[in-house]
Amino acid sequence: MGTAMRAYNEFANFYDATMGDRAHSAEFVRSLIKKHAPRAQTLLELACGTGSVLKRLSAHYDIVGLDLSSRMLRIARAKLPGVELHRADMSAYDLGRTFDTIICVFDSINHLMNFSAWEQTFRCTAKHLVKGGLFIFDINTSLKLRRHAREPAWVKSLDSGTLIMKVTDGRKGISNWNIKVFERRSGRRYCLHEEEIREISFPIDRIGTALARHFRKVRVVDPARSRPTSKSERLWFICTRA
Repeated sequence: MGTAMRAYNEFANFYDATMGDRAHSAEFVRSLIKKHAPRAQTLLELACGTGSVLKRLSAHYDIVGLDLSSRMLRIARAKLPGVELHRADMSAYDLGRTFDTIICVFDSINHLMNFSAWEQTFRCTAKHLVKGGLFIFDINTSLKLRRHAREPAWVKSLDSGTLIMKVTDGRKGISNWNIKVFERRSGRRYCLHEEEIREISFPIDRIGTALARHFRKVRVVDPARSRPTSKSERLWFICTRA
């Protein structure tokens, strides 16, 4: 599965403590579904991680999750007993069924390092949607990735220790996210967990052109502005299958 990052193995146990319960994002996704696919009943989340978004959507939809990280899925299974969860690459999955809605949030698609993998994800997702089904995903733009690389390291105190995250510019537009967690063991003893996660972004027009091959309508939303601009840092794509 070379198209997706084999990441979040070291970071998995600290992910929820770092990111919070993601209630706001789940509510925003829910509002988009209510607006664009109000009759949706089934939902698949790509790169579902620890399952926090799925858990909040479970009261409204018949949910299924998919992620490449076995450690993230282990945490998700504890949160979502009895829920169908698959270990698979978002750009090459085959679940043998279709869904009313498929989502991919928290800039997860940015972890696919080449555009052909993005295109494969769009193609695969369209095949798993019912006619008129909805695909919702968000991205970090190149502007945001460059801004993060200029900023100092981010430090966060956790109940179990301290997290330090530093973003640097990589080659060919790749953004490197170095994550260190100093986990407190006993007294003055700490255990270091370190992981390197990468992201990349692509022009909106290129993404839109690729989506248009599989979806009859593509809307792009910047929640921070009335419409997307060159200053947009986070964008949401709402795509309706033909």
